[in-house]
Amino acid sequence: METTPALSVIEKALEQGKGVLRLTPTWVPRSFCVPGRRIKLHPDDYYVLGGERGGIDERWFSSTTPAKNGPLTGENEGLSHVVFNDEGKEVQFLLKDAVSELKGELIGDRLWDEYGAWPMYSKFFDNMGPLPHHLHHNDEQAALIGQLGKPEAYYFPPQVNNHGGDFPYTFIGIAPGTSKEQIKECLQNFTKGDNKITNYSSAYRLEPGTGWDVPPGLLHAPGSMCTYEPQKASDVFAMYQSLVNEAIIPEELLWNGTPKERIGDYDQLMEAIDWDLNTDPQMMANRFMKPLPVRDVEEMNAAGYSEVWVCYKSDAFSAKELTVLPGQTVTIKDSAAYGLIMMQGHGKLNDWDIETPTMIRYGQLTNDEFFVSEKAALEGVVIVNQSTTDPIVMLKHFGPSNPDLVL
Repeated sequence: METTPALSVIEKALEQGKGVLRLTPTWVPRSFCVPGRRIKLHPDDYYVLGGERGGIDERWFSSTTPAKNGPLTGENEGLSHVVFNDEGKEVQFLLKDAVSELKGELIGDRLWDEYGAWPMYSKFFDNMGPLPHHLHHNDEQAALIGQLGKPEAYYFPPQVNNHGGDFPYTFIGIAPGTSKEQIKECLQNFTKGDNKITNYSSAYRLEPGTGWDVPPGLLHAPGSMCTYEPQKASDVFAMYQSLVNEAIIPEELLWNGTPKERIGDYDQLMEAIDWDLNTDPQMMANRFMKPLPVRDVEEMNAAGYSEVWVCYKSDAFSAKELTVLPGQTVTIKDSAAYGLIMMQGHGKLNDWDIETPTMIRYGQLTNDEFFVSEKAALEGVVIVNQSTTDPIVMLKHFGPSNPDLVL
């Protein structure tokens, strides 16, 4: 008589969650940043990893991408973990391992067959001041150092932006009329104090409830709002600004992303800049994003919810904001797997409790982050808002070529 093979821990978790996995908070420090303290971490825990690691100013979502934080990077830093109850025991494992084992059963055959991995992640980055003017390399350039290129996008959730930080404006691109020689001179002056590269850029005021699209090769100096940032599964970047808020940026970050044999070659740095993209005279029209309803607004409201696209200009990922009105029960269907982070409210998602914590200790588990398999997304998740006054609001991040993204 044949016996049924025992389910693995990962298979058990997916079965127990009926296609929905519960994730643990994934905290990431950055040595060159000061935390903005809006990502709900306990005030005592922003520097819990030690001063030399810097403050925790990022939380990564649905991540199978390790953080590139230099020689002090912790084991599995940046990688999301799944947690579930296995016969009374709390068990954790990497989302990356779940994707590798379950393949298309978790992320869908479309993505697995093309990428063999979950090809995006999202995060909050939460800085008190602005980041340096920097860029992310395209696939061709990133391949020279064994990485993938990185398009990304920004959305500024109102729930985590009770204050705008020190500089809620983002420099984007290079002012039309600027010469390549002027930018190259800034790069050559990187070690001489302030290289003044933002003299040749325009800053845009950041508005909660809106966002920006940032393709590879586009210089940008993100402002100090707490930012939800879907992106391709990569951590490649190079800092092109040498002084920010009186803080010196190490020269090694200028050459981050440059092949070893070309370090010191300023032409290599210039090649990473997509010049036409940076000098686009219609920058705001082409890169700014206002939320767009996913379907008829009155129809959604009558059904008890509202859903909008918040990141929709990149083919590498997309993101939605879902609001379920107080006291409502809704079934939400999507055509692709996704991760989600709770922003407001509490209730149920299928059999899971979902809630939005006010404060989280480092290492504490939460009920605010999940990953929904493609099958569960297609069947539809049932969300119950148990409050009579407070809406449920969640952000949902999807992989490439979302079949539902038809604008």
